[in-house]
Amino acid sequence: MPKLLHLACSPRADSESAAAARIFLDSFGRAKPDWNIDVMDLWRESLPEFAGALLEAKYARINGRAFTDAQHDRFAEAERIAVRFSLADRVLISTPMWNFSIPYKLKQWFDVVIQPGLTFRFDPAQGYLPLLKDRPTLVILASGSDYATGMNRGRTDMATPYLREALRFMGIKDMRFVPIGPTTGPTEPIRIARENAHRRLAEMAASF
Repeated sequence: MPKLLHLACSPRADSESAAAARIFLDSFGRAKPDWNIDVMDLWRESLPEFAGALLEAKYARINGRAFTDAQHDRFAEAERIAVRFSLADRVLISTPMWNFSIPYKLKQWFDVVIQPGLTFRFDPAQGYLPLLKDRPTLVILASGSDYATGMNRGRTDMATPYLREALRFMGIKDMRFVPIGPTTGPTEPIRIARENAHRRLAEMAASF
């Protein structure tokens, strides 16, 4: 059964990114009822801290050293999460923008899965090489300001370029971004941004 992995990155069930994800998944489910939807709520699932034995394991692997028992166990946790990602045929990431970038839980997820031998390798002649196959990946990014049209009041979107580069580093090139903003301020611009994003997501779901 083909699988869509949904990385849910907002701690609020009623957030704009969560609501938009539901719109997309409802339409996707109707279009492709035979697909398995694997939801990974980054605020409810246990992510290993990128410290201690896991950090040591990364450098042991880079330097060609054998793991200790503790390093082996911690790296196995990262491997399970990376494999869950690598086995997905489609990926949906729904996230808010926090302080111009991504929530720390999503950053922690990237720190856990971007591991040598799991999602990338290093070749002395070619440099860093991705290990994952490309697959369609949709990012829903909700922000307080309207970064899509430039009405961002002088603030910088650092979330989009980070997500593009982190995904590309692992092998994901087929990326689509649907921004939602503004999500704060006067009611009417928020309503228009929400409706436009929801309409676009419903249309995209059938062919995703």
